[in-house]
Amino acid sequence: MVADTAAGAAPGRLMTLPGVYTPQDDTELLARALCREDIGTGTDVLDLGTGSGALAVHAARLGARVTAVDIAWRAVLTARLNAVAARQRITVLKGDLTAAVPGRSYDFVASNPPYVPSPSRRLPRRGAARSWDAGQDGRAVVDRICDAAPEALRPGGVLLMVHSALCGTEDTLRRLSKAGLETSVADRALIPLGPVLRSRLAFLRGQGLLGDEDMEELVVIRAERT
Repeated sequence: MVADTAAGAAPGRLMTLPGVYTPQDDTELLARALCREDIGTGTDVLDLGTGSGALAVHAARLGARVTAVDIAWRAVLTARLNAVAARQRITVLKGDLTAAVPGRSYDFVASNPPYVPSPSRRLPRRGAARSWDAGQDGRAVVDRICDAAPEALRPGGVLLMVHSALCGTEDTLRRLSKAGLETSVADRALIPLGPVLRSRLAFLRGQGLLGDEDMEELVVIRAERT
């Protein structure tokens, strides 16, 4: 399928193979945050959980040297195809987060990880749900990125990660601060509940994660290694 995203944010047209996350509001929000950073020629960027490669292509267009990682082969192939279509040189690797780039560090790490709370404790191993399901608190991958960030960042390096407030904005800020990073919320956006969250209203309300509201808050977390 072909995905449209806002002009000037993420790439305008992308191919996504079945089972690969189609860029949405969270992608656009994170792309806008990248635009506000000092990214240019010679900047090294790591895109964790690249999916379609939207953010990787966007960072490459800003002039960065980009490495993109995903655990799913279909996502790796999709990102490589989109890089070629956009005429951008991007290194796309298959692997589990920073384990794909052992010992390396970057000026920027960007990630739009799975963050949706799920009734199941078990993470999916295949299919589209792998792109969003993240355990009962939505933090199965977010916490791992927080823990890996200090070693993945060079001095002065910055992590930009987008996720839903449903999985705990303050939890993320505390975890990154505890790891020695200087943290803030770089951006926020309220969006209507999508089909996945609407299908889980009873679970989310039962967990105390959602009330009667029909909107979801997205946040971009910024953490700098000073």
